[in-house]
Amino acid sequence: MSGGEAARRGSWGERLVAADLERRGFQIIARGYRSRFGEIDLVALNEQYLCFTEVKLRKSEAFAPAWAFVDRRKQEKLRVTAELFLAEHPQLQQQPRFDIAEVYAPQGTKTQNPEIVYWENAF
Repeated sequence: MSGGEAARRGSWGERLVAADLERRGFQIIARGYRSRFGEIDLVALNEQYLCFTEVKLRKSEAFAPAWAFVDRRKQEKLRVTAELFLAEHPQLQQQPRFDIAEVYAPQGTKTQNPEIVYWENAF
């Protein structure tokens, strides 16, 4: 798979998760927030939480569940990047948390009903 194809699939998965979060009352305030340390796929908030969400898209969990690919190294990159985001947005007072959204799409972007498994406070 080409890098462009992977980016397109990843963006598709992030849009699905963003729409799901919005249905659940969250506002998406950043997509693909980047720092020199890493990237946060989605930053969403509601009245109580500021969610830093890592989206993992897979065809299945036959090899391993998608959340398993968010290892300690990736978690640390997300933490440091979130700290920078918070420093840039001091007006945000919601409780921060780190979530993982698994998107299972057996036919890739052609999947009719992809499954989203959302893990709150994943790490």
